[in-house]
Formats: sequence, C-alpha cells, structure tokens
Amino acid sequence: MKKTVELKVNGKLYTVDVEPYDSLNKVLREHLNLTGTKRGCDYGGCGSCTVLVNQKSVYSCMYPALKARNKEITTIEGLSRNGEPNPIQKAFVEANALQCGYCTPGQIMAAHALLLSNQSPNDEEIIDSISGNLCRCGLYPNIIKAIKKAAAANPK
Repeated sequence: MKKTVELKVNGKLYTVDVEPYDSLNKVLREHLNLTGTKRGCDYGGCGSCTVLVNQKSVYSCMYPALKARNKEITTIEGLSRNGEPNPIQKAFVEANALQCGYCTPGQIMAAHALLLSNQSPNDEEIIDSISGNLCRCGLYPNIIKAIKKAAAANPK
C-alpha cells in the first residue's frame, strides 16, 4: 500500500507516493529524476548511491524512503550553487580523481560529508571516510589528493 511522503531534497520540498519498502535511491532516481545518484549493487556494498541525510553520508539503496521524511537530503545535484560547482567537485576535476565516473557522485558525497564535520582531516580520516565507496578504476590516490585539496580551500 503506497504512502504519501514529503521529502526535502536539495532544499526543495517534494510530495511523492512510495511503497513501504522503496529505497531512497529508487525514489530519487525514478520519482524525482535525480539520476546523479547512481544505482550500483543495491545492498550497500559499493557506495555509488551515497547521499547525505542531515549532513551524514548514507547508502541510499539501503535507506528507506519513508525514513527520510522530515530530514534534509542532499544529492550530487544539490552541491553546486548558481551553476558553480562545489569546492569538492572542483577538486575532483583538478586532481583527476575521476575516470569512468560511476563512483564519482558517491565518492564526492562521502568526501563532502567528511569535510562538513572535519575541515582538516588527516590521511587516516580521509581513507576511513571513503572506505565504503569502491572505485574500480583505482583512483584512490587522486581521490585522496582531491579531498586534501578541497580541505585546504575551505576557510578554517
């Protein structure tokens, strides 16, 4: 039985009808057409679907859409402001931290969550923050450089 839920995504309020077991990923992609959030493994094993819920990174494939009501959801589409990429997005490009691009939105969202809570992360904290996000292209050194670059650009 479908339930109507209001979701605040990227600062905008949406009203959608969802099934009780619909994942946030499914709702974002299929109901709201926010396809920057990728669909990968569907069981929390790859991190390509990472979004922020109340500024914490979560796997949207494992997060029930109904649980997201009354929470602030941020997707990769919500990071840029007035057409200007977020510093973490710029840093990923400048550090050549993307190749095929499939993991990139999830990596960026995990990195953004880290930088929201810790503006000066050390290597161990950076590695820990992206440890659940797989990059099949093996660009981890560049991803770490990108996160350090974005951290250095943040005002302390």
